[in-house]
Amino acid sequence: MTSELDRAHAASGARILEDGRVLNFGDVPSEYRAGVEGAALFDTRARGRVGIRGDDAVGFLHRILANDVRPLAPGLGNRNLLLTPKGKVVQDFELQGTDDGLRAHTAPGQAPALIQALDLFLFADAVELTDESAATAPLSLAGPAAAELVAGLVPDVAGLTPGGWVQTEHAGAPLLVSRARVAGSEGFRLDAGPDGAAALWAALSAAGATPAGLVAFDSLRAEALAAEFGIDITDDVYPQEARLEHAFALDKGCYVGQEVVAKIDTYGGLNKRLMALRVDHDDPIPRGTKLLGHDAKRDTVRELGIATTWAYSFSLDGGLLLAYIKRRHQEPGTEFELEGGLGKARIVEEPLRTGAALG
Repeated sequence: MTSELDRAHAASGARILEDGRVLNFGDVPSEYRAGVEGAALFDTRARGRVGIRGDDAVGFLHRILANDVRPLAPGLGNRNLLLTPKGKVVQDFELQGTDDGLRAHTAPGQAPALIQALDLFLFADAVELTDESAATAPLSLAGPAAAELVAGLVPDVAGLTPGGWVQTEHAGAPLLVSRARVAGSEGFRLDAGPDGAAALWAALSAAGATPAGLVAFDSLRAEALAAEFGIDITDDVYPQEARLEHAFALDKGCYVGQEVVAKIDTYGGLNKRLMALRVDHDDPIPRGTKLLGHDAKRDTVRELGIATTWAYSFSLDGGLLLAYIKRRHQEPGTEFELEGGLGKARIVEEPLRTGAALG
């Protein structure tokens, strides 16, 4: 245990993985229910942050990123992507406009990779990239009561638009509050820094948030078909395959990979799409498990999909897979065999739960 919040988790009886992530706080059904009916509180301190500053920062990012950058005045933000020239996802992050440039909030451990990826496009541009992860400690809230709970703690958040943020304070310390999608629902990230994380966690819990762990997080996001970078989102998928339509723009002009993304939007033709499937048992299914089915066109059994996430679904009362399924095999009710005799999986109707922000 390396911090006050880590010690508080341990004292509360939380089950903690070797990498420091909290698996659960002892009552997974209640943790899940908070994300559907109340406010679930997640420890997301492992997320990274990159500062992007300099006279050319806005123009540089607008030229290469898939979503708008120029409209991001201080206090505004969006989900954004860096794509390959062939239109596949290199990085997925939340981008915010600031008084002196921009900042990107990344998936855990991805700040150095984002800096390296952006640096490949830097030549004579006046842009400085800085890994600010060590100064951050974001906590995340999801659920229908999250907005009211945060507003009661920090009145300055009223009127925040999706992706928007406000710099305020809590208990006399600086606090960054951002609206963001969390576990497949509209939610908030609150960052009081490493020194303020424990006090902020305690305040949010006292205000009515339910501490929740990875099991509930994965169940909530899988039911919303919310792809996670590094798990469901890799550099071999197009944004539309991962349901990331809200993370790119079709009307901002050229950017890296834009031609391919626009062609897919215009003509379709995706080879695969992230789908939700119910498994016929509750045992976990390894990431990378192949889904096998009958291809009527070829009259043969072949690989028609690949699993990326397994979670227990409280909505389905059973195992749930997120998997990339090939086109012409994506209709609800379509059934597949899981390789290795691991059972069967059937595509389910969407959405699986109320309050889900699909994709």
